[in-house]
Amino acid sequence: MRQLTSLDAQFLAMENARVQGHVSVLGVYESHTATGLPLDADLVRDVIGSRLHLLPTFRWRLAEVPFALDYPYWVDDGTFDIEYHVRELALPSPGDAGQLAEQVARIIGRQLDRARPLWEVYVIHGLADGGVAVLTKMHHAAVDGVSGAEVMSILLDETTDGTTGRARGPAPEVLAESFPSEVEMLGRGLVGLLRQPFRVLRAGPTALPHLDDVPTIRHLPGVKAVARSSRLVKRAFRGGAGGATWRGSDISAPRTRFQARVSPHRRVAFGSLSLDEVKDVKNTFGCTVNDVVLAICTAGLRSWLGDQSELPDEPLASFIPMSVRTPEQRGTFGNRVSVMLTALPTDEADPVVRLSRINDAMRDAKERHRALPASLLQDANHFIPPALFAQAARATSRLAGLRGLNQPANVMISNVPGPSAPLYLGGARQRAQFPVSGVLDGIGINITVMSYLDSLEFGIVVDRELVDDPWPILDALRAGLDELRDAAHAANSTVPQSRKATK
Repeated sequence: MRQLTSLDAQFLAMENARVQGHVSVLGVYESHTATGLPLDADLVRDVIGSRLHLLPTFRWRLAEVPFALDYPYWVDDGTFDIEYHVRELALPSPGDAGQLAEQVARIIGRQLDRARPLWEVYVIHGLADGGVAVLTKMHHAAVDGVSGAEVMSILLDETTDGTTGRARGPAPEVLAESFPSEVEMLGRGLVGLLRQPFRVLRAGPTALPHLDDVPTIRHLPGVKAVARSSRLVKRAFRGGAGGATWRGSDISAPRTRFQARVSPHRRVAFGSLSLDEVKDVKNTFGCTVNDVVLAICTAGLRSWLGDQSELPDEPLASFIPMSVRTPEQRGTFGNRVSVMLTALPTDEADPVVRLSRINDAMRDAKERHRALPASLLQDANHFIPPALFAQAARATSRLAGLRGLNQPANVMISNVPGPSAPLYLGGARQRAQFPVSGVLDGIGINITVMSYLDSLEFGIVVDRELVDDPWPILDALRAGLDELRDAAHAANSTVPQSRKATK
């Protein structure tokens, strides 16, 4: 058995009747393989079944500790019902993108069954262009953005015959672990209860001085005072030495419609933007691809909120997940992630100035991020006993959108690097791969980006009660890239081509 970390367990604790803790990927494929086989649920089951020995997250089943005395455990369940996990459905005619997005929104609005391994795959037929969509849904307690991409790299191939990097022949047998009894789990929980004070003592020196950089609690009353006092104590123990000590970020999130408690229901929009155009902008203005992605999102949110007459005078604030997974931790799955907070200059009308401000803000944010412990989110959770995890999450949810209380951020934006070569599922070519994430109380919009081939694939998820139609937001993002592309063309027509791009 493998015990969840406090960060893994947080994604379980955050779930309630309105908030889901899973993440998804929507792939769009050719309807048939290179050998003429139809892409259907049977084919997907065959692919997964042949690679189950490489997919521990698809075998893990959750074992709760009685009375939540300690964090749960993963049990390797080698005998599960694959027909339950891989499902098949069809869209009604005409099967356009809006209908696919509506179906995806309904699927991601349902929680995964904790009595089974925490994943599902939906094979969706009836697309207007003749393709087949495959939605892969995995719980965030088992995977983060990077480890989720690792799962997809196991399911997908770089060749049509499905042998890339894998030995031919039958898959080795997976030995199932026996599921523990309540008595055994109670014993583990009691041992964990004894370890809890040591977890707190070990986490204190690294976590307390940086509590005001923990995204989920930095806005709560008293947190900044605790962090400030801890920094003073730490400096005193060092005799004033030890170099500069970062204080918490002063970035605050102005109120928008997204700073509210979410409903159980979602809306989704997805689309592709040109990666070549993004790179042209990056090379012209000497910034990074991620800076351009953030500038596109900033322009889109500025335009859309302006159209609703809801644009704040202050810049918006965004959470940006960052992987802290080391090369040695590759293939271990679970969560190795931190979160940066940065301002989005939605108060700036000039697209080039906006991009420059984002470049400066991200440079500062990365410098701050490097000064923080990689395990900060995990260490901070140790101050909450496992038995109180769910209650703490519910208390935080009740504060979401509360007037008079600062909110942590306006939006979550994530950019995940993807493959530049075409991929295949059981021999069927993948046309596009859209990330589909989730929203939280107080942050009712998520924009996730993944590169594939020569495109940036955008997935927008919003709360259904907060936004009637997310597709105009996607249109505003496209317009944001258009104005940056036009600015780059204008700059290239007047500036000598001697500017060096930064990677």
